[in-house]
Amino acid sequence: MKKIILVRHGKSAWNNPNLTDHDRPLAERGLNDVPEMGIRLKEKGIVPDLILSSTATRATQTAEILAEVLHLPKTKITYDKNLYHASAAIILKNIQKQDDANELIFIVGHNPGMNDFIDFFGGSFDNLPTSGQYGLFVDTEHWIKVRPENSKLWFLDYPKKRS
Repeated sequence: MKKIILVRHGKSAWNNPNLTDHDRPLAERGLNDVPEMGIRLKEKGIVPDLILSSTATRATQTAEILAEVLHLPKTKITYDKNLYHASAAIILKNIQKQDDANELIFIVGHNPGMNDFIDFFGGSFDNLPTSGQYGLFVDTEHWIKVRPENSKLWFLDYPKKRS
């Protein structure tokens, strides 16, 4: 059984018009929400073997904060420029090429690709909010075999959700 958690980057700052979209950092809300979401994962005993992250500043900050909260070495984070505003197909390709030794991976990225991936995998959630997490169980031992038909919802969590 493989497990995937899609993580949308934390809320980003828009206060510097000189920055490109790729270079926008987390806003104060993101800097507060991401650690809180990491604590929720930690309380569930969820720690990834690998974090795959977009190279956008807000995504790398999200990945690094989660790694810190979960006591995961930063060497377990892989940055991939192809995950910046990736489509569902690109996200899936990135998942399918992972080493089978990894049982649980986080994908830190962006909408609309995250929402499209969720839709493709049978989810009915309209919009994954910033800092939101969408977990999937995948009934396979090989990442190359990840498909919608062998996947099911594990959990959905986001900052404003109350348990």
